[in-house]
Amino acid sequence: MSKTDQSLQKVIVVEDDIAVKTLLYSVLEYNFQVTAFENGMEALAHMQQGNIPDIIITDLNTPELNGYDLLVQLKSSSFFSTIPIIILSGEEGSETRIKCLEAGADDYIVKPFNPRELEVRINVILKRYGKSQITKHF
Repeated sequence: MSKTDQSLQKVIVVEDDIAVKTLLYSVLEYNFQVTAFENGMEALAHMQQGNIPDIIITDLNTPELNGYDLLVQLKSSSFFSTIPIIILSGEEGSETRIKCLEAGADDYIVKPFNPRELEVRINVILKRYGKSQITKHF
């Protein structure tokens, strides 16, 4: 199966740390069509051009449009509000997690993270949204 196979579900990754972005890509590339952006503004522009993902994974601390503001903007949009969003952040505070979950995040994962756990959480969320994914484990 090609990495650009159209049958693969689409994941947008918003992450400005090159090491984390590379890790996410290597974890997800065999089961998903992955598109990565440095910040929420780039991801939003991509989606506004009709490129709608099945799920979004975003860091909170990205330049231009941070992950929280991207979350709020997408969840307040009638067009993008049903896209599941996972926050992946180094911020461990309970208040931050609560704020993101109350704003509509489907999950909140603290860095460093277990790649297998991330894969399982993605699949659980996609199943909840009726977007089942059969995956090969890395």
